[in-house]
Amino acid sequence: MTTVRTNDCSTSAAVLYMAFELAESKWKLGFTTGLGQQPREREIEARACVCVEEEIQAAKERFGLPAETTVVACYEAGRDGFWLHRYLLSLGVKNSIVESSSIQVDRRKRRAKTDRLDLKQLLKMLVRWHQGEKDVWRVVNVPTSAEEEGRQLHRELETLRAEQTAHSNRIKGLLAACGVTLPTVDRHFPKRLKGVRLWDGSAVPADLHRRLLREFERMQGVNRQIRELEKERAQRARQDDADVGVVQTRELLGLKGIGINSAWQYTREIFAWRKIRNRRELGALVGLTGSPYRSGQVDHEQGISKAGNRRVRAMAIEIAWSWLHFQPQSALSGWYEQRFAHGGKRLRRIGIVALARKLLVALWKYLETRVPPEGAALSDWKTKIYDNTPSLQG
Repeated sequence: MTTVRTNDCSTSAAVLYMAFELAESKWKLGFTTGLGQQPREREIEARACVCVEEEIQAAKERFGLPAETTVVACYEAGRDGFWLHRYLLSLGVKNSIVESSSIQVDRRKRRAKTDRLDLKQLLKMLVRWHQGEKDVWRVVNVPTSAEEEGRQLHRELETLRAEQTAHSNRIKGLLAACGVTLPTVDRHFPKRLKGVRLWDGSAVPADLHRRLLREFERMQGVNRQIRELEKERAQRARQDDADVGVVQTRELLGLKGIGINSAWQYTREIFAWRKIRNRRELGALVGLTGSPYRSGQVDHEQGISKAGNRRVRAMAIEIAWSWLHFQPQSALSGWYEQRFAHGGKRLRRIGIVALARKLLVALWKYLETRVPPEGAALSDWKTKIYDNTPSLQG
């Protein structure tokens, strides 16, 4: 009896792979059609879009590909942001933005690193990723232009508040160097500065006095911008009914213990535009997932990964403490009190991180189902939206 074997073979359409190595003044482009092939490398002026189109066409001719050949591209996430991704999509290129920290590198202490070597590595991994090896790296989830625009206000506020703190600390530090302590730097600072006396009863030196006043003026400018942005945010939160982020912000404000800063940041950074599938994905987005180390006889936990959105992670920890204070009757607060509240400082810090993750998941479920967390007290969102912040200095 003769056994006949038939092999079903399918030839996939040719693909042109393209990788970018981005820099401030020059870009390196690499092209290939598959593994084991010497890539075509070119260098162009940074942000020269016409040159990108010309190089794609030249690469197709070089490899003998038809004009309609699919182009698959990638580049590392960085300062160039998402505009290049949107431009490539407009050309019909299937582009992906790669998370830089997820790219595999040689673990030797001294390894060769050049833009040319990095470009070749990107090309190799792009081919592997496109052929189905999805765990070679992590791809960035790209927001739309409108979603990216929605993150500008609260991020600018974050920057301004850091500048405000820096100016205040600098004023206090300069005075402390002279033996003078001021608890706060408010709008009456110039008048109070005139009456300040050093250890020997003398007035503040003239040059230092002028420097302190200039520093105070810069801080006042920052305070004014903060008030203007918070007024704009409050106006949007009251009036914009068509924005999904605003609607979700109001819903979060309906929970006692959640303020305008945390609600706005949660929605703009994650909830309003990310399609979250499960709680594990949500924890990974903010870096609140564990990092086990299990090899041979070694088995220990390295702590949370801290690989996600640092802004939301920091806010989640703050809101977890606030939740314990304003929602003592909730099930989450009871869980924390039972497991961690009676331990030492280290155990309580570990517990607050666990509570932060549980609370973040509970808020996500609340936005999805409109069912508040178990035992949570509600409040009126309108009372939490204000035009000016009373705690602002000046």
